[in-house]
Amino acid sequence: MDALTDFIRRLPKAELHMHVEGSLEPEMMFDLARRNRIALPFPNVEAVRAAYSFSRLQDFLDIYYQGAAVLRTEEDFHDLALAYFRRAAADGAVRCEIFFDPQTHTDRGLPFGVAIEGLLSGMAAAETELGLSTGLILCFLRHLPEDAALDTLKAAEPWLDRLLGVGLDSSEAGFPPSGFQKVFKAAGERGLKRVAHAGEEGPPAYVAEALDLLKVDRIDHGNRALEDDDLTARLVREGQVLTVCPLSNLKLCGVPSLEVHPLKRMLQLGLKATVNSDDPAYFGGYLLDNWVQTARAVGLEREHLVTLARNSLEGAFWTEAEGAPHLARLDVVAAGQ
Repeated sequence: MDALTDFIRRLPKAELHMHVEGSLEPEMMFDLARRNRIALPFPNVEAVRAAYSFSRLQDFLDIYYQGAAVLRTEEDFHDLALAYFRRAAADGAVRCEIFFDPQTHTDRGLPFGVAIEGLLSGMAAAETELGLSTGLILCFLRHLPEDAALDTLKAAEPWLDRLLGVGLDSSEAGFPPSGFQKVFKAAGERGLKRVAHAGEEGPPAYVAEALDLLKVDRIDHGNRALEDDDLTARLVREGQVLTVCPLSNLKLCGVPSLEVHPLKRMLQLGLKATVNSDDPAYFGGYLLDNWVQTARAVGLEREHLVTLARNSLEGAFWTEAEGAPHLARLDVVAAGQ
């Protein structure tokens, strides 16, 4: 392991933007298909990987929803989550706040409890086996009507005390945050944190809507906010955390190359950017891959890397007491001890 990779791996950090269904590796997809006697539209693992060539977000979503169909039982969701957590722990994560899309599963006939109980079981195993701190964020699919999101929030009521918050994901273009004000207000009234994908493919106005109309606590992605100087200044002033996903941006053609990714500029402007893997099985890299490849591509210095780790720990939805020992450890690692 080279010095840069080793340093990044040793930095205690949080992953704040990772869709657990997007960590479904082709090998596990085939294993679960066999377990559940499901016929896949691919002859082998290599054919699945060959299909991971995307020109836009919707290309990815089409195959993402297709892959999720192999998830049928609580055991499937447990195994999926634990496989991800083991990778994250090996990458130096100390906190993982994962997204899941219950509508992806309930719309194909699974009871709501199957996915969430399996994921909570996997989270408990990760905390015991790996010492990880974990959290779960329920996302609403923005290409579906808000009434469906409200129904999903109602279905989640027995588990609200085990959820960190709610999010908004899926196809961004043409589905602005303004369409989900009722469900986000209801989530806030229930004490849940709120996050939303904005400024990935959608315009800067979507970021402003997420802040003003959904009252979000974090912005997922947020790259296109940089097109609006006033909005960028506001994000800096308010200390809004951006959960940036560099390899995802590259794979979905949000940037033509990693060398021109805006992450370094975000830090130079004072934005509280973080590095995350989004849908790592589909986008070619988990947490450490995103950090290392982007650091090399845009020329991140040691102080940038420490700032990114600090932003992630401070941006996590945990208590100050929970985060304090990891921030202290970050100072030790940063000092070269």
